[in-house]
Amino acid sequence: MKIKLGLLYGGKSAEHKVSLQTALAVINALNHDKYEVHPIFIAETGEWIRGEKLTGKVDSVAQLQIQQSGEAISPAALNNSLFAVPTEEASSIDVVFPLLHGPNGEDGTVQGMLELLNIPYVGNGVLASAGGMDKVIMKNLFAQAGLEQPNFVSFIRSEWEKNSEVAYGKVEDELGYPCFVKPANLGSSVGISKCRNREELVAGFKEAFTFDRKVIVEEGIIGREVEVGVLGNDDPACSVIGEIVPKTDFYDYQAKYEDGNTGLVIPAEMSEDQVKEMQQLAIKAFKAIDGSGLVRADFFLTNDGKFLINEVNTMPGFTPFSMFPLLWKHTDLPYSDLIEKLVDLAIERHEEKQKIRYTM
Repeated sequence: MKIKLGLLYGGKSAEHKVSLQTALAVINALNHDKYEVHPIFIAETGEWIRGEKLTGKVDSVAQLQIQQSGEAISPAALNNSLFAVPTEEASSIDVVFPLLHGPNGEDGTVQGMLELLNIPYVGNGVLASAGGMDKVIMKNLFAQAGLEQPNFVSFIRSEWEKNSEVAYGKVEDELGYPCFVKPANLGSSVGISKCRNREELVAGFKEAFTFDRKVIVEEGIIGREVEVGVLGNDDPACSVIGEIVPKTDFYDYQAKYEDGNTGLVIPAEMSEDQVKEMQQLAIKAFKAIDGSGLVRADFFLTNDGKFLINEVNTMPGFTPFSMFPLLWKHTDLPYSDLIEKLVDLAIERHEEKQKIRYTM
C-alpha cells in the first residue's frame, strides 16, 4: 500500500518562492509508485488549500500555486478536508513533509500543529525548529554547549527606535567593521547586509528590521565558509563537507537562488583530522538544539585552523542543486533516496513518541 505523503509548501513568509522551488523538486524526485502525494499549498496571504492528489511529475511552479474554490481552509479550525481524520482512510495523510522555509513554517509553529494532530512529519520538532530559527536563541544554545562562534550582539526594534545611536555605538565598540546585520528569524540570506562603515550599518539595520522585530549583528570573520549535512534522530550521521566560494562579496539571496554566482566545492579540501573535527562539532550542534531528521551545519574555518560555528539550518535549501542534497549525493545518498530516508526518520521518531506515557 502506498504511503500517503502530504507536501506542505508555500507559506506566509519572505521565503515563499524558495519553498515553491523546493516543492517542485521533491514532487518530481518522488517514487510515485511508493508514495501517494497530496499537495497542501499555503498562499502568501495565509490561506491553506489542499489540492487533488498527484500521480506523477509536474512541469512548473505555477502548477503548484493551487487556486481556492470556495471558502479557504483555516488550519486553526483543524478542518478535516486539510488533514483528514484517521478514520477516513481514503483521504487521511500518513506523513507530512513540511517544505517550508522561514517564519510560519520552519520556526516550530507548523510543527506544533502537527504534534497536536499526532501526525508524523519530516524534520525537526518544535523546540529545535524554534531554537534554530531564532539566531540569537540558537547562538545562546551553542554557547551553553561550549561551541566556539563569532562574536555577536542583538537588538529588538523598540530599543533601536528609542536610541539608535546607542545600538550603532555598541556594534562599533564590540564588533567593529566589517560586520553583518541579519534579521534574527529568517533564512535564505534574506535581509542580510555586509556593513563596512556607519552609513552602511544604518542602512543594514533599516533593511533587517523590515523582516523581523529582532536583528542580530555578527563580526566579520576572515576564513573559509564550510558546511556539512547531518541526518538522523538519536544517532545522527554526517555527510562529506562542502565549501562555499562566493564570487560576490558574500553569499546573499541573489547568489543562492538567482544568478548562480557562487562556487560549491564538494568535498572541500581539508585534512582527515579537520573533517572528523568538523563532523563532531556538527553533531554536537545538532544535539544542542535537540535536532531530529536533518540540519545543515555552517562553519567558518579561520586562517589559523579554528572552526567557528555560524548556524544550523533546520530546513535547509532542498532542491537537487542546494548544498544539503548535494552533500548527501557526494556521500552516496541520491536525492530521491534522501527524501525516502527523511520520511522513514519521521515515522521512526513518531513511533518512538507513541511510547511516551501521558497519564498517571
